[in-house]
Amino acid sequence: MFLRRCVRRKNGKQHTYWALVESYRTGQGSRQRVVAYLGELRRSEQNGWAQLGRKLSGKQRPQRSLFDPPHYDDPAEDEEPVLVRLKGVALDRLRDFGDVWLAWGLWRLLELEELLEGLMPRGREEVSWATVAAILTVARFCKPQSELHIEDTWYRQTALDDLLNVAAEKVHTDRLYAGLDVLLPCKEALEKHLRQRLGNLFDLEYDLLLYDVTSTYFEGVCAGNPLAKRGYSRDGRPQCVQVCIGLVVTPDGIPLGYEVFPGNRNDAKTVADIVLAMEKKYGRARRVWVMDRGMVSEDNLEFLRSRGGQYIVGTPKAMLRRFEEHLLTKGWQEVQQGVEVKLVPGPDGVETFVLARSADRRKKEEAMHRRFLGRFEAALVRMQAQADSGRLKDPAVANRRLGRLAQQNWRASGAFTVTIQRRRGRGKARLKVSWKRDTSWSEWAALSEGCYLLRTNLTETDPATLWKRYIQLTEAEWAFRISKDELEIRPIWHHTEQRVLAHILVCFLAYVLWKTLAGWMHRAGLGDAPRTLLEELAKIKSGDVLLPTVSKDGQPKKTIRLRCVTEPDPGQKVLLHRLGIELPRRLRRFDEVAKM
Repeated sequence: MFLRRCVRRKNGKQHTYWALVESYRTGQGSRQRVVAYLGELRRSEQNGWAQLGRKLSGKQRPQRSLFDPPHYDDPAEDEEPVLVRLKGVALDRLRDFGDVWLAWGLWRLLELEELLEGLMPRGREEVSWATVAAILTVARFCKPQSELHIEDTWYRQTALDDLLNVAAEKVHTDRLYAGLDVLLPCKEALEKHLRQRLGNLFDLEYDLLLYDVTSTYFEGVCAGNPLAKRGYSRDGRPQCVQVCIGLVVTPDGIPLGYEVFPGNRNDAKTVADIVLAMEKKYGRARRVWVMDRGMVSEDNLEFLRSRGGQYIVGTPKAMLRRFEEHLLTKGWQEVQQGVEVKLVPGPDGVETFVLARSADRRKKEEAMHRRFLGRFEAALVRMQAQADSGRLKDPAVANRRLGRLAQQNWRASGAFTVTIQRRRGRGKARLKVSWKRDTSWSEWAALSEGCYLLRTNLTETDPATLWKRYIQLTEAEWAFRISKDELEIRPIWHHTEQRVLAHILVCFLAYVLWKTLAGWMHRAGLGDAPRTLLEELAKIKSGDVLLPTVSKDGQPKKTIRLRCVTEPDPGQKVLLHRLGIELPRRLRRFDEVAKM
């Protein structure tokens, strides 16, 4: 669910309010519906910050807000009465404030500042490594770009120098790149800390783990990176080298850990590594692993069983053939509108299979089969016409074309039996191309469209529960989508293995901030899609109000520079009120000597 800003005029006044909108799928495509209209909190409601604060300290709100502005030694007394020359009042140094202020608060909420201060080495540097890690992560969270863009543009446009007390000239690429190198060894400690901290915030359970693999590609050759290989590209860039990333998340999409593999590693060959890595970090326990059919191999399943693990996995489409008779019998149970499931005992008594069929998926596969059948048959007609006209003479060429055609339209290749023969006689037509439809293929396609098969070694006997657990795997897929689209983990411009791994770690930390904000919004009744909220808060700026002062006799004195935060509009106030936080009004004050 996501937020939509609504504006209407009534009695000559403009009113702003928010609608909580949900996307859902129908047979005609995606649709949206309004779940609720949001305004100020009612008495029966609690804001999101109060709920998080109760989890952390047993109180409605922690003693000290993580979003309070920093306090600096101010030589000037605010209560000092002064005379201001109103004609000289001006606004200067406008900076982005709302989004970076929220991100910095999330960083402190997760206690990453204290953790990294203890983990990362300390020296005589002016800017600590923990602060550099925060800058890299906040930049990736708010406006993902390169380290060079952080130095040249982004940092100077934000109010982070006030929040972190780090001047812009101290943030440069050499320091940022070095910060990546120092941050990488902290990966395992960060994962363990975040597991505990996020578990306390959101009452997470870790008995069900979702695992999936994606790939992200490089710009460049990356000859110095042994992990950069060509493999199956999920980004549609097979010409680029890549790495594979295996991510483990909870059913809520909260990340537990990840591993990076060479770009040519098969998905199924990552399972043993990720299971051992999770056991090393969090101990060996009887967890339920949920994986898609790309991870399934008999060796992997035997490996999980040998370690006392349980699983719910997808299966290749070909395995569905073994359960053809069960597709025809009764006993289906509806788990949601348009989806039915059925429990089928395994032949060996160790595993159980779950048959599922979806009406929407059936329509989709029917349309795909029609499209591929039409393409295949149209191409065969063209081949026959070319053979009849004498342009297609060589059987070897004809068979190669048929092979390419079957590869391009593999979903329909089994529907035709194609024969290519030489013609007798001296006519110009030397080849004969003929084909016929395979009725058994058509019958099986009509029966299996929209159906898929799951397998598990759980003793659970309710197919609806098993199916719902498996369908939560979409949370891992959403994690990759957020990392790629919102946090722009791709393409990777770094060329060494350590820098690549550190870049992925920063993206992982930014995704943790994203999911923390999503969980906070969910408790505040604001949905679970942070993008709209970030865009709204990014409109809130900080700036310097220049107040030129004069003496009683009219002579110019010092100029007071008040670093303030702009007033949020009514819509932004509603969002902040539901989150349970307040914007600071003033950040700093400077007294400047009057120019004579």
